[in-house]
Amino acid sequence: MRKSLLIATFLISISSFAQKDCEYSSNVKDSLGTYRSTIDYVMHEKVFGNSQTSIFFSLINADGMPSLNMQMIQKSADFIPAKCLDKSSKIYIQLQNGKIITLIGLDQDTCGNAVRNNNENCRILGAYFLFLKDTMEELKKSPISIFRIKFAGESIDYIAKESLVSEVDKKTYFPDHFFMDYLKCIE
Repeated sequence: MRKSLLIATFLISISSFAQKDCEYSSNVKDSLGTYRSTIDYVMHEKVFGNSQTSIFFSLINADGMPSLNMQMIQKSADFIPAKCLDKSSKIYIQLQNGKIITLIGLDQDTCGNAVRNNNENCRILGAYFLFLKDTMEELKKSPISIFRIKFAGESIDYIAKESLVSEVDKKTYFPDHFFMDYLKCIE
């Protein structure tokens, strides 16, 4: 009996430490409605030579409608060609259990903003994607293996790493568990 009690206590303590806390960049409830947004989370980062590309995801719940905010930030001393999103843009997420989840882009045409900062070119592209019915439940069950962003004119695949140590902010991220850890924050 004592051994069972110790094992149960150990398992409960492990599961409580394993759960991620919700961190919000916005959490507003007023007479106009509710808006909750998680902090930006690094899903992909590539630093090569004098160029850097980072993709961030954050989850949003605006008046009961959950969505995903995707931001791509590119920096380089060289010219950065534009990646654009249009009304047919989507994000496809392949889970490790083999299922593929589709997120639909809002009807928006954008190529982002180009900015020049201290002899460095920057391009910032952001967009919102909506979850289809019942896809959030699937995203809670299995880690991500790959996500594909369908831009206007091309699609690019990104591997969701189990662990990613950002070269920019030196923090450790777990992109493959993003939805499993943070979807609860917008429910």
